[in-house]
Amino acid sequence: MSRILVTGSADGLGRAAAEALLASGHDVVVHARNEERAADLGELSDRGARTVVGDFADRDAVRRIADELNAAQPLDAVIHNAGVWSGPAVMPVNIVAPYLLTALLRGPRRLVYLSSNSHLGGRPSLDGVDWRGESAGSYADSKLFVTTLAAVVARLRPGVLSNAVDPGWVPTRMGGPSAPDDLELGHQTQEWLASSDEPEALTTGGYWYHGRRLQPHRSVHDEAFQDRLVRVLAEETGTAL
Repeated sequence: MSRILVTGSADGLGRAAAEALLASGHDVVVHARNEERAADLGELSDRGARTVVGDFADRDAVRRIADELNAAQPLDAVIHNAGVWSGPAVMPVNIVAPYLLTALLRGPRRLVYLSSNSHLGGRPSLDGVDWRGESAGSYADSKLFVTTLAAVVARLRPGVLSNAVDPGWVPTRMGGPSAPDDLELGHQTQEWLASSDEPEALTTGGYWYHGRRLQPHRSVHDEAFQDRLVRVLAEETGTAL
């Protein structure tokens, strides 16, 4: 049994992953943006899940959640599922929050970051990025950045298994009801990477889609770009990786 945090687990892929992990006997920590959303997690709480609450667009809330989790039983894995499609919260939620949690949480030996094939259209440029969410951010850029974060963590932390997963365009609230991909396949790879002892699941630095390791944007494994990204995020947040 592993202790696994699934961020953004009030609905969609995060909810599905949390439910499946609980059903497999794991100790799951679920996360909601606010108390209203946390009320939707009552069924999972009744099954033993612990809940943490905080808006990932707010850096102080991310830090508070990290402190709360560090004071509790250590985590074995984190699935960085929380994300937004558009608007000012894109960069704070999709890249700054997972960066801060990665820097602040003690103990997890498996990290899974939710990417998207949209990252292939992202721009490997850090000039003029609005990390604080004062204006609308680029979803494609944010997913390129978080996929790169997964790769740089794999390089800098050899004792940690760090991977990115494209769940596909699935029919969630974000994806919309007409999304063509398979919802079940959309959450299985991140659960597998977070908990399985199969040899392929014990690899690191991968970009995965429905159980297959694919080639990401060429900038993801560019070490110079990786180093620039974590340097900029460290300066922006005042927290080094």
